[in-house]
Amino acid sequence: MIDTSHKKELEDLQESLRELRELLRRNQDAQAGADDVERTAATMPGPLLTELRSRLDTLHPADVAFVLEALPLEERLIVWDQVKSERDGEILLEVSDAVRETLIESMDSEELVAATEQLDTDEIADLAPDLPEDVLEDVFQSLPAEEREQLRAAMSYSEDSVGALMAFDMVSVREDVTLEVVTRYLRRLDELPDHTDLVFVVDREQRLIGALPISKLIVTDLDVMVSAAMSTEVVKLQPEDRAQEAAHTFERYDLVSAAVVDRAGRLIGRVTVNDVVDYIRERTEAEQLAQAGLHEEEDIFSSVWDSVKNRWAWLAINLVTAIIASRVIGAFEGSIEKLVALAALMPIVAGIGGNSGNQTITMIVRSLALGQLQNARRLFTKEISVALLNGLIWGGILGFVAYWIYDNPELGLVMTAAMMLNLVLAAMMGVFIPLTLDKLGRDPALGSSVMITAVTDSGGFFIFLGLATLFLV
Repeated sequence: MIDTSHKKELEDLQESLRELRELLRRNQDAQAGADDVERTAATMPGPLLTELRSRLDTLHPADVAFVLEALPLEERLIVWDQVKSERDGEILLEVSDAVRETLIESMDSEELVAATEQLDTDEIADLAPDLPEDVLEDVFQSLPAEEREQLRAAMSYSEDSVGALMAFDMVSVREDVTLEVVTRYLRRLDELPDHTDLVFVVDREQRLIGALPISKLIVTDLDVMVSAAMSTEVVKLQPEDRAQEAAHTFERYDLVSAAVVDRAGRLIGRVTVNDVVDYIRERTEAEQLAQAGLHEEEDIFSSVWDSVKNRWAWLAINLVTAIIASRVIGAFEGSIEKLVALAALMPIVAGIGGNSGNQTITMIVRSLALGQLQNARRLFTKEISVALLNGLIWGGILGFVAYWIYDNPELGLVMTAAMMLNLVLAAMMGVFIPLTLDKLGRDPALGSSVMITAVTDSGGFFIFLGLATLFLV
């Protein structure tokens, strides 16, 4: 069930997109018949240009990103040119990798430096992999020494680590002051960092010793010492921890923010719930693409050549596996000629096996993501048991159907046995493929659906036709 407020936001976004596209269409109509084919938004009629800019100014950066992702490249760049320069950095962080690449390619070095300088250090680190080296060097030089070191530290962590999610904007106090002092200190700040639910308490060496919830600060007498009001049970993360484990921690304890400390226990940053949500969303999208053998560099408006490059590898693998499957069928041509019913029934065995294998892979990938997979042998046993039971039930049903249609009880038994064996094969490979990829340090979802389909197709054909040849022909 869709939340009403979320549905309204989505409808507003789509309405904004329709309005912007209407403005672009009116611009194209105004330019129709012009001699200069190179004309762009720079020649857009004044009122339309003003209206477009005004409409963009009212949208949140995330909404502008949504609009940009929904536009073809030419229209996308026209809209991007009308975005206020001081908002460029925020919007670049919100768009997808593929769209970000096209926007960055359209900007010169000065524009990129200006856009990046508007961001916090941790946000620059998120954007850094997509920036040209000369731009990144200019950004380094423009930062104060402290922020420069923070940026180097953030960029040194792997993409799937807590360090890559870590933000450096946080509030910390000492334990030997009163809550009144803390309150006065907070009021001197221009604003609190986003998602500040805790004031971290540190000693003279910046080691984390506790946390003071903002909710407790508000309701406690101001003459109470921080040491008396703070909580010493604080969730601590280290920058080398896996981001996936941090996400589980946030889910388990319903956290809004968590401290990040170095090996000596010194407070060096924090992770907030919005960083974790972004990580989960990006990981989910990447896994969905990886299951089909795709990468994030492609969006629906990518050029034909970019899309071909993104998809060719797994299509080539698919071609090889399809040829193997066809040769398996070819090896049993004689059997198929003698019993034509085999040609009609063998796709059922292969199709059900592929679906069952994908179900197993989905469960295994999810278990790996949640850190719940502890005993692989027990998992193998369980999945094979499930496959045998499903094979007995559905294989029996299909065997009866085959017997009823073709009036051949032996064919029904072969159908049941083939279904059971192919489901067992699917279960075994459904566990083996993601576990092997994970052991090799690869994404366990990478091309998994392609591989399981290849195995269950060839295996299903071989099992069914082989059994038929042995017992029916």
